[in-house]
Amino acid sequence: MTIRRALDDIVVLDLSQVYNGPYCTMLLAQLGAEVIKIEPFGGEPVRWRVVGEQQTAAFDLLNGGKKSLRLNLKHPHGRRIFLQLVELADVVVENFSPGTLQRLSLGYDVLAQTNERIILASGRGYGAGTPQAEQRAMDLTIQAVTGVMATTGQPDQPPTKAGPAVADFFGGTHLMGAIVAALYQRTVSGRGQHVEVAMQDAVVPSLTSSIAGYLDSGGSLPERTGNKHSGLAVSPYNVYPAADGWVAILCMTDTHWKSLCRLMERGDLAEDPAFASPPARVAQMDELDAIVAGWTAKVARGDLVHRLQSAAVPCAEVLGLSDVMSGPLVGPDGMIRPVRDSAGRESYVFGSPLRLTASASVPATGAPGLGAHTEEVLREQLGMDTAEVSQLRDENVV
Repeated sequence: MTIRRALDDIVVLDLSQVYNGPYCTMLLAQLGAEVIKIEPFGGEPVRWRVVGEQQTAAFDLLNGGKKSLRLNLKHPHGRRIFLQLVELADVVVENFSPGTLQRLSLGYDVLAQTNERIILASGRGYGAGTPQAEQRAMDLTIQAVTGVMATTGQPDQPPTKAGPAVADFFGGTHLMGAIVAALYQRTVSGRGQHVEVAMQDAVVPSLTSSIAGYLDSGGSLPERTGNKHSGLAVSPYNVYPAADGWVAILCMTDTHWKSLCRLMERGDLAEDPAFASPPARVAQMDELDAIVAGWTAKVARGDLVHRLQSAAVPCAEVLGLSDVMSGPLVGPDGMIRPVRDSAGRESYVFGSPLRLTASASVPATGAPGLGAHTEEVLREQLGMDTAEVSQLRDENVV
């Protein structure tokens, strides 16, 4: 018996670009949805932004398993074709700057008149009702206005952006959740709806430690704490030197702390009332960090992690990207999957962090070339023949 996927038979028209929307639609594709990526004639910005005529690795990673339709939405005929596709689709995903769909006469009211079951999912930058609601946004600007940059880095250094594009990917993940919720609600109501997720709103809950530290201290804690706990509520909690690298170690509980003391052969610290509670340890975190670092610096990181893990102390080696790319996350069933297209080009695509035991997995396939599925989509979805597609090409519609 063939095992169905969670979103089999769901058709998604993907107008999105860069990271936010494409990650959302990547997750939908991994759940079995047919994702038709609709791009302008020059392709979406990430496709070529670094290496000229060759697809970027960023585009490859986020767009595996999708079909590519090149379509000029500014052409009246291109707009008509899009609305014909909307009639047959379930979801439209976009993360254009505010007002773009309305300027194309493709706002939700128009889409819903075409197909009352359609779900329009919009990835936004700023939350509705905020002063920046109508402004363009990118990951960096969202990090700036939400406190992410203010809470990242060392206390005596300027604000620093987080290394990962947290706003884009948190926003994309929440948008996927909103779409799945709307699909479920449609099974009851019979109607679609317009769902929106602002990256600004999606990022804020991740600042729980920092916001809690601010509130609990009456605003007296420093915003930037380096590698220490963001709310300065846990110690030891830091990145410590090993003999050949770095290891992250934290002691969330008294049990963790006592286990660490035994490993360091510092039973005196475990029994010392001055370090007997989390608040007491936090009050002396600089001293504790120096003690822990003095011990870790003499041990190779692999041996250090083995000892800590054996004692159930939370820890991990600090790995570089070269370590990650040569490690267990890369492979046919990993989160980073090597693929080869029909022309023999090698690339990587992301796997899905969503694991459903009763839903078949989606095979990893490479990201499509620009417009690679134009004729296939128009033929299969709208019943056009080769001559009709050729005419549309001549008219610069597709």
